[in-house]
Amino acid sequence: MKVYSVYFSATGTTKKVVSRMGNRISEGLGKDIVYKEIDITNPRSRKNKLIFDSEDIVVFGVPTYAGRVPNLLLPFLKTIKGNGALCIPVVLFGNRNYDDSLIELSEIMRTNFFRITAAGAFVGEHSFSIELGKGRPDNEDFKSIDKFAMMVCQKILSGSVPLNGSIKGAIPYRDYFSPRDRFGNKINFVKIKPKTTLELCDDCKICYEACPLGSIEYDDVSVVSGKCMKCCACVKKCPKGSKFFDDEGYLFHKDELEYMYHERKEIEVFL
Repeated sequence: MKVYSVYFSATGTTKKVVSRMGNRISEGLGKDIVYKEIDITNPRSRKNKLIFDSEDIVVFGVPTYAGRVPNLLLPFLKTIKGNGALCIPVVLFGNRNYDDSLIELSEIMRTNFFRITAAGAFVGEHSFSIELGKGRPDNEDFKSIDKFAMMVCQKILSGSVPLNGSIKGAIPYRDYFSPRDRFGNKINFVKIKPKTTLELCDDCKICYEACPLGSIEYDDVSVVSGKCMKCCACVKKCPKGSKFFDDEGYLFHKDELEYMYHERKEIEVFL
């Protein structure tokens, strides 16, 4: 039997949760379990299809973007073959809400012929902010992850595989969360791209490697020629602090989120 942790994790928070959970599940199921991690964040990693066996157990995690599964990931996610493997869908959200992301990911996995045995929504530091969900997942989160993983193990070992009840969310899914500016107008996030303070940039290429869409140019890392999903990997991973967003609507929405959702949100799990 193999246990897999599969994750898309631009800034590392989804990886922390999914890796921890996969490790704990593999430990809880016994000595003969093979454990493996698959990181699908880099665009090169998504060139090959993922195919699993019926005996596999897969912890599959993505971040919540605008209350849904990131739309730019959908074409790849729909190519994954479950072949009857057990799946624990996991989403991370930045202390606002996960809305329909968990039920959407779960339904994608069902369509891909996975058997859903449990699911969970966990909190991580928001991609836009260092204050919203600051430091999360933290020690309390890891305790909750460990407890959830052990409950999953007990369920699998008892032979009680199917998910009991339903996962929180709406079908049909609600539209992607659409923020508005101070005048009530929708903010066009599609056109917003990060900028670079050239005086600080030492051309280390970390942002080029970090971009999950491969949109940052290698020869000139100040140029974002492709789509930007606002994951903020380039901003948070730049060792010189040279990457930033200065769009007025983006900054207004960031401040609004920090003001409205500063109180700690807790995880939600479904067994």
